[in-house]
Amino acid sequence: MTRARDAVVTRPVAARHNPAMAHRVLMIEDDLRLGAMVATYLKGAGLEVEQAADGTTGLAALGAGRFDLVLLDLMLPDADGLELCRRIRMRSDVPIVMVTARGDIADRIVGLELGADDYLPKPFEPRELLARVRAVMRRRVAPGPADAAGPAADTMRFGRLEIDRGAREVRVDGAPRPLTSHQFELLVALAESAGRVLTREQLMERVRGEPLDAFDRSIDVHVGRIRAAIEDDPRHPRRIVTVRGAGYVFAKSQDGA
Repeated sequence: MTRARDAVVTRPVAARHNPAMAHRVLMIEDDLRLGAMVATYLKGAGLEVEQAADGTTGLAALGAGRFDLVLLDLMLPDADGLELCRRIRMRSDVPIVMVTARGDIADRIVGLELGADDYLPKPFEPRELLARVRAVMRRRVAPGPADAAGPAADTMRFGRLEIDRGAREVRVDGAPRPLTSHQFELLVALAESAGRVLTREQLMERVRGEPLDAFDRSIDVHVGRIRAAIEDDPRHPRRIVTVRGAGYVFAKSQDGA
């Protein structure tokens, strides 16, 4: 486990606390010193933070209260963080940001495949952590661009596929299909540009508002998870098609799809 003094360097942040509007964050982190510093920083930014030192306590807290986001350390004394991520996702659609000292990119990819919305490696800059937390929660609650036009305009329909931006729900043949907040935003970005090829860089800019790292393959992981949810045969996708050397295109015409 990375030591607290190596994992985060805190700087003051302007408090914007509003008890009526505060978002609640569950931080599952066994490094108590690091957890206390991060909690103090996030609380200074107007977030409510509950700490859990192990996976068992974290799951119990999640079952007992409402949270807007989970900060999940992958190295816990009583549970593997990736397995805990899977268990959380089975019982809740709460956004998950993994915080990990593991250097293996494979762990991060597996975490994304299991349903995490984002990840941040240790050591990290607290301002970046706060920015990622806010971005994930903003994607979760922000209304779609067509919200002002009424409920009918909130829903995009492509054959048997419906993307309900107001309810933040995806349905195939009327049945909901589970997606994380980040995956939902990716699908919306693709659907809003149906028929046009979007590069990975364009998708990252639209969804996260930041450039894509040259070695970041998280977009591909998330697209794979979206396909698993909405395609009849994810191995031969008809809704989200790969354009080799370019990116992805959302099929404009999905007759029979």
